[in-house]
Amino acid sequence: MTHQSMTMTAVSVLIAALALAGCNKRDDVSSVRPSDNTAVVVGQPSAGDQVAKTAEDAKNATKEAANDMKDATKSAADQASNKVSDALITTSVKAELAKDSKLSALAISVDTDGGRVALKGTAPDSESKDRATKLAAGVKGVVSVDNQLSVKG
Repeated sequence: MTHQSMTMTAVSVLIAALALAGCNKRDDVSSVRPSDNTAVVVGQPSAGDQVAKTAEDAKNATKEAANDMKDATKSAADQASNKVSDALITTSVKAELAKDSKLSALAISVDTDGGRVALKGTAPDSESKDRATKLAAGVKGVVSVDNQLSVKG
């Protein structure tokens, strides 16, 4: 369920709860005067009791929807934070590669996902390829390095 649809669901439930709360009318049996055609039933739940139960259900559904929205918001914030962290790692790895005289930051693509760095492109020799792995692994936040560089030969 998307964040927008969860928000719409929560708003709908909230509106329904408010509408039901406004309909909470009590049956006043004392104002009903039995006639020959009127039967008074004792012991049956009144419409007010049913509305109160429905309002309580709506209240519980609203709380549940709010908790779902809270969880979804936290998840979205965590995902955004991870994307920012991955972008910082990518930038840092590229900066480290650019400092090396034999490695070309332009010839090496750096992709980061969840702290896992993938290096793609070319290195001038196998020593430079190995050095690229060490440089990337030395960046804060890097969990692993997948060196897919090919050696120009």
